[in-house]
Amino acid sequence: MPSTYYLAWWNVENLFDEENSARRTDKVARALGSSIAGWTPALRDRKIDQLASVVAQLNAGAGPDLLGICEVENEFVVGRLANAVNGLLPARNYQVVHADTTDQRGIDIAFLHDPALFTAPADERFQHIVMRRTATREIFQVNFQTHRGRTWAIFGNHWPSRSGGQLESAGYRAIAGETLAYFHQRVWEVHGDQTPALAMGDFNDEPFDLSLVQHALSTRQRTKVLRADIPRLWNLMWRVTGTGEGTLYFDNFANVLDQFLIDRNMATEASPIRAITDSVEIIRLPAMISTGTYPAPVAFGGMGKPVNQNGFSDHFPIAVTIQEAD
Repeated sequence: MPSTYYLAWWNVENLFDEENSARRTDKVARALGSSIAGWTPALRDRKIDQLASVVAQLNAGAGPDLLGICEVENEFVVGRLANAVNGLLPARNYQVVHADTTDQRGIDIAFLHDPALFTAPADERFQHIVMRRTATREIFQVNFQTHRGRTWAIFGNHWPSRSGGQLESAGYRAIAGETLAYFHQRVWEVHGDQTPALAMGDFNDEPFDLSLVQHALSTRQRTKVLRADIPRLWNLMWRVTGTGEGTLYFDNFANVLDQFLIDRNMATEASPIRAITDSVEIIRLPAMISTGTYPAPVAFGGMGKPVNQNGFSDHFPIAVTIQEAD
C-alpha cells in the first residue's frame, strides 16, 4: 500500500538563542548588536512553545512527517523546538538535521523529520554556497532515504532578502537560483535522472520573478517540466498566486514568498515519489491571523520589534502531500 507523507515548510521568524548565549560566536554577536537585548530564555522558550503548538496541529493533529524551517540561529534552538513538538505528539520522535550556515546574522536552515519514515545519512548532507559580497544562507541539500529505500533529494532554501530594495537586491537571488538549478542537475548526474527532487523554502521572490523562472528554471507549466531536456522545476505555488492569499504581508500586500518546487520525477501518476499537487496550501490557523482589514500573520516579534507573546511568526507555513509507491 502506498505511503502518504505530509510535508511542511515554515520561516519561523528570528528564532534566536538567548541574549549572551555561550553558543553564539563573537562575529554573530557583533552583527546582532543591540537587537538581541532583552531576548531572555523565557521569551525564547515562549516563542518555541508557540511555534510547537502550530506544528503539532498540522496534518490533522498528527504533525508533519517532514518539516523544513529557516531563520533559526543554531541547532540548540531547533532541538528545543523538536522536543517541544515531541512533547505534544507522543507518537512522534522528531530528529533534527541542521546546517550551520555562514549568514552574517547567524540564521540557519534545518529539517525536522520522523525517523520511522526518513533517514538523513551524514554523508548525504550538503551546503551549497550562494556567492555574495556579504555572507548569506547556503542552500541546504539533504538526500533523504525513505523507509522504502528510495533516495529523495530535498533542498532547503532561504534566499537573500529584499532589504535595500527589491530590484537592487535581485542579483543576489538570481545567483541563488543559478545555484539551485546547478545542484538540481548534479542530483541527476550523481544519482541518476530518475531521482526525485523537491525544493522548498523562503525564496524572497514570487513564483513569477526572474530568479525563479529564468535562473532556478522553474515554471507554472507541468508539461514544460515533463518534456524539457534539462532539469526544470514545477512551482506548485502558482495555484495560490494571485488569489489574494500570501505567506508574508508587506505594506499590506500579500506575497507568496514560501514555495514548493518539484522536478519531473515527482510530477506524474507513475512517479514512485509524487506530489499531490492540488493539496498545496497556506496554513492559516485562526489564532495565527491578524484581526482587521488585512489577514497578515500574527508575528511574535523581537530583534528590535515589539514582542507579542501570543504571536508566532511573520510568515504562514505551507504544506503539501506526497505519495510514495510500494
